[in-house]
Amino acid sequence: MASTFSVLGADLAIKGDITASADLHIDGHVQGDITCATLVQGESSVIDGSIKAQSACLSGTVHGGIEVAQLSILKSARIHGDVSYESVTIEQGAHVEGRLNHGLTMSDGETTLTLVG
Repeated sequence: MASTFSVLGADLAIKGDITASADLHIDGHVQGDITCATLVQGESSVIDGSIKAQSACLSGTVHGGIEVAQLSILKSARIHGDVSYESVTIEQGAHVEGRLNHGLTMSDGETTLTLVG
């Protein structure tokens, strides 16, 4: 079965929740929660809502909670909200305001970060 890939362009603004079984690439502005398999966020993208995905690569702005098993936060990212993850990579220069929680159940535990320079 071939996986699908959906792109929301930079000129697109969406108000409402997005649920996709596909992989999602977002360059536009989303006001709502996002649930998908894999999320790739462009540098100019703004997401006002929570994110739930198996894996995500974030390089834009997020205002909301994040629950992602495999998370990459690139240096251009600006995250404002709590982050729950199984594994995380944060590039030097990325900005995260919120709690980092290892595990997807928002439990207290050791936080392990891998910094990429």
